[in-house]
Amino acid sequence: MARRKKIYEGKAKILYEGPEPGTYVQYFKDDATAFNAAKHDIIEGKGVLNNRLSEFFMNGLNEVGVPTHFIRRLNMREQLIRQVEIIPLEVIVRNRAAGSLSKRLGIPEGKVLPRPMVEFCYKDDGLGDPLVTEENIATFGWASQQDLDDMVSLALRVNDFLSGVFMAVGIRLIDFKIEIGRVYEGDYQRLILADEISPDSCRLWDIETGRKLDKDVFRQDLGSLSDAYSELARRLGVLPSNSTPITKPTLIN
Repeated sequence: MARRKKIYEGKAKILYEGPEPGTYVQYFKDDATAFNAAKHDIIEGKGVLNNRLSEFFMNGLNEVGVPTHFIRRLNMREQLIRQVEIIPLEVIVRNRAAGSLSKRLGIPEGKVLPRPMVEFCYKDDGLGDPLVTEENIATFGWASQQDLDDMVSLALRVNDFLSGVFMAVGIRLIDFKIEIGRVYEGDYQRLILADEISPDSCRLWDIETGRKLDKDVFRQDLGSLSDAYSELARRLGVLPSNSTPITKPTLIN
């Protein structure tokens, strides 16, 4: 399709004007970043895999009644999505301690939490996406109490779905982050899942070996990010089971 006006460029994706009113084209880049982009590299084929993996998860969520912005995949790197008004919050769901939670509270990585924990971070790269409370959110008008209740409910439904999908292929979902947007239908608004779901936004550990299959491989210099993402895609059936590590992936339609 012909290139359209660029709307926004982030660390891993670009949004372009869509072919129809109320739509965007979301393009997945090969950039890998960590520590608020202090660490950066180009991983050939990463964007192709993340596009396909996010399609896989979004389609699955749509099928079980979790509303998302995803409409369809257009090609190897682009998908058509619904235009939404993004709430300026990252919603994090944690099933086990890891990452910043372990650092903040001194909890050993991998410790099982008594229940899934939902946290919010304010989306601002300049501030490092700081953790915020529900009181902060209400005070500054980023979301209403009803919005917060709906966001927590939606995030926990996503957690239930993803946990089951990953468990079935021998992977433990440690935590993940999502973004949520508002869509307007007449006088009413509703909240839907936006952005992406990919190994860039999840922590995923092999159940038997503890091997990490997510962006922590890049953050912590644990080996090849391409190998980790390809292994994840193979287990989920997105890549053929006999495929070699990606440079230019062959994907299953």
